[in-house]
Amino acid sequence: MAEVMLRGVAKSFGQTRAIEGLDLTIADGEFVVLLGPTGAGKTTTLRLVAGLERPDAGRVLIGGEDVTLAPPSARDVTFVFQQYSLYPHLSVYENLAFPLRSPARRMGKDEIKRRVEATAKLVRIDHKLESRATRLSGGEMQRVAIGRALVRQPAIYLMDEPLSSLDAKLRAEMRLELKRIQQELGATLLYVTHDQIEAMTMADRIGILKDGELIQIGTPRKIYTEPRNTHVATRLGQPAINLLPQGLLPDAGLPAGTKTVGARTEHLRIEKSANGQADGVVDWIEHLGDQNHLHVKLGDRKLITLSPPDTPLAPGDKVMIRYNNPLCFDADGNWLGGRAQ
Repeated sequence: MAEVMLRGVAKSFGQTRAIEGLDLTIADGEFVVLLGPTGAGKTTTLRLVAGLERPDAGRVLIGGEDVTLAPPSARDVTFVFQQYSLYPHLSVYENLAFPLRSPARRMGKDEIKRRVEATAKLVRIDHKLESRATRLSGGEMQRVAIGRALVRQPAIYLMDEPLSSLDAKLRAEMRLELKRIQQELGATLLYVTHDQIEAMTMADRIGILKDGELIQIGTPRKIYTEPRNTHVATRLGQPAINLLPQGLLPDAGLPAGTKTVGARTEHLRIEKSANGQADGVVDWIEHLGDQNHLHVKLGDRKLITLSPPDTPLAPGDKVMIRYNNPLCFDADGNWLGGRAQ
């Protein structure tokens, strides 16, 4: 494994700026996830590290070596794409062995067999080694695709939303598997996704990209509790954070300069109103089994939060709402660096 560094990297396609002044360091053995919507520059960043694109400015270093102008074959990286990209006419064994048979590696038959069998066991596909790729389930095919990258033992693994085509249950299983594998190998891994759950559950650090710029990078907890601005705050949390204007609800004690209040579920206390006083009205309730999504009208605005499955509230109920240490942002949407006490 190796440390990967991008220094002042920029890339444009015609008049479209894909990456602008990107500075990013991925430590040896670190799992970094880049999170952002379509067009944020996530895949372009991967392709720049892999050598599939050449930057207009800046440098790419892998293991301390400047590889900015080096071709992909000289960079010792592997790339797992969104689609499985397996060879359908080959068995699982042959798909896994394929990267080891290139002229650049010249591995012996016994070493290839050892590597393939060890990798197949690691991704829990060893019982399917003789099966054709076309006879596998979606989850099994994705395991083979990941295994084909792992078998190389490169300096860094690059993964471009590899779980997005799986159903919800398989995605949850593969998240756990991928994190387990990364920890067992001590692998350096750069992973991109638009799925906040993938980012929160797998990453050592999350980088938030917007329009080709790295807005903030930090641990999942830090990104969640100390977002640099409202854009970062909206990237994490389910349901999404409520961004409310200062003064909409009683807000004594908020920092000076607060213009927008960011309220997640843990930042709100909601009770059925008494004595005719009310801040809002329950609009409707989504029953999700172990929890509810509570939709509350605040005049012409709506607030969404979580509530227990046995909540005493019902649509039409008037409620009192109070803040509990919410996130506070200034007129430009920047976090003010503290919460109400």
